[in-house]
Amino acid sequence: MARRSRKILVIGHKNPDTDSICSAICYARYKKLTTKKDYQAKRAGQLNAETQYVLERFGVAPPEYISDVRTQIRDVEYRETAGVNGDISLKKAWQLMKDNNVTTLPITEKDRLIGLITIGDIATSYMDVYDSKILSTSSTSYRNILETLDAHLVVGDEMKSFVEGKVLIAAANPDLMENYIEEHDLVILGNRYESQLCAIEMKAGCIIVCEGAPVSMTIRKLASERGCTVISTPHDTYTVARLINQSMPISYFMLRDNLIIFRDDDFIEVIKDTMAKNRNRDFPIIDRKGKYVGMISRRNLLNMKRKQIILVDHNERSQAVDGIEDAEILEIIDHHRLGTIETMSPVFFRNQPLGCTATIIYQMYQENGIEIDKQTAGLLCAAILSDTLMYRSPTCTAVDRAAAEALAKIAEIKPEEFAKDMFRAGSDLGMKSPEEIFFQDFKKFSSGDLTFGVGQINSMDEEELRDIREKMIPYLDQAYKDQGVDILFFMLTNIIRESTELLCRGPEAADLIRSAFSMEETDEGQENFILDGVVSRKKQLIPALMTALQQ
Repeated sequence: MARRSRKILVIGHKNPDTDSICSAICYARYKKLTTKKDYQAKRAGQLNAETQYVLERFGVAPPEYISDVRTQIRDVEYRETAGVNGDISLKKAWQLMKDNNVTTLPITEKDRLIGLITIGDIATSYMDVYDSKILSTSSTSYRNILETLDAHLVVGDEMKSFVEGKVLIAAANPDLMENYIEEHDLVILGNRYESQLCAIEMKAGCIIVCEGAPVSMTIRKLASERGCTVISTPHDTYTVARLINQSMPISYFMLRDNLIIFRDDDFIEVIKDTMAKNRNRDFPIIDRKGKYVGMISRRNLLNMKRKQIILVDHNERSQAVDGIEDAEILEIIDHHRLGTIETMSPVFFRNQPLGCTATIIYQMYQENGIEIDKQTAGLLCAAILSDTLMYRSPTCTAVDRAAAEALAKIAEIKPEEFAKDMFRAGSDLGMKSPEEIFFQDFKKFSSGDLTFGVGQINSMDEEELRDIREKMIPYLDQAYKDQGVDILFFMLTNIIRESTELLCRGPEAADLIRSAFSMEETDEGQENFILDGVVSRKKQLIPALMTALQQ
């Protein structure tokens, strides 16, 4: 049974920002240092330009992308049944099944699955086959015959195969044998010299001498001259006749067409239906490269364990990676409002009113006396500077600033200069499509039956924001339709001026903004608003919208 160490995934929200990515990386490092278990940072969306700059700046590889955390075959303790060569005998296959307590053997060639053989197939070959030529039809190797009959080779080449003729027992006297032995036949006989000689003279392809009877030099020499293979076995004629068909190669009987094969990244809930509709007891598994890796059966699913997840920088169901409802959430580390994530059992939940999740993670390093290396310090500092808009966001607290300054010293960076370079890299959106810009930082929220989405772009360049605005206005109609929300907002935030132009879509959008920010009604079809002093989606826009919706 495959017993792989369980990986615990640390993952941020969809459309991840710098805080989401850097917090996942640094928290996975923290957990490894404090628990010695296998924690791995993942990402649930594509990296934006700002985050790519940060990772490249500190020489960190991006976390692997994961789109769905439902349980997959690779999460289950399936059976690593070794693949066998198609040339092995039915008898050896049967013995392997008994030794390994399995009912199905995978037949492989260079790690590629070419067929399956089951106990039922072996039983069928033994009970239902009456063709005396099947041994040659299946190209049975002499090596298999030797192994099956516990025999040794007297004359011939064990690497060759019996490919022509029938199998027969020479129980009659030599005069009668001449009437039914044909060229290339395999003849099972005893110790009678005359019978051995007759079979060779009748051009038999192979003779099997039973009960360990001696084979004379004359017979050996004649057999060698005539190209007749001679095999000696300690078993009697009856036993040899009973065993001989078990020497046939399993490739002749294997199932090779319409095999039901699963990939190790297939989701369990999907393969369950296929398993239920088929009577097969075992199903082969291959990896994404087509290499055979093991077998899975229904009983492997009985003690199935879900993926173990730690969420960072979010606790909203709509922002979480797909399949989160089927995963086992162990922890949540966040600095946002309480959202809609539900867990099956109590979890470690650390939520603080700070400007950045990375600040919380920095505190945890400090609380546990874990030394922060230069690279980790750079990632955590970048996350804080990004989420607090270089301390300009109302979400920024004295704790965030102190953490960033301390981390900057370890990382040997100047916060103001680094932040400007980071924001400049992140706001270089001239070559990006409206869709790429829209999803760079987009989140969904809900209040009662109403759902709304909010995207945001931050820039220090007013002219760049104007160019982005011209791209986004025509695209928002399509985005509003595609996202299936009641209301859609897009924030164009000027970091230097500390203001946001808010683009809106949805019949109730304008009224909601006026109510949330106590604005007077102007144009009935107004779809953009200037919000002075508003730079934070989390601290300023979302709370105001939620309050207005509740009223």
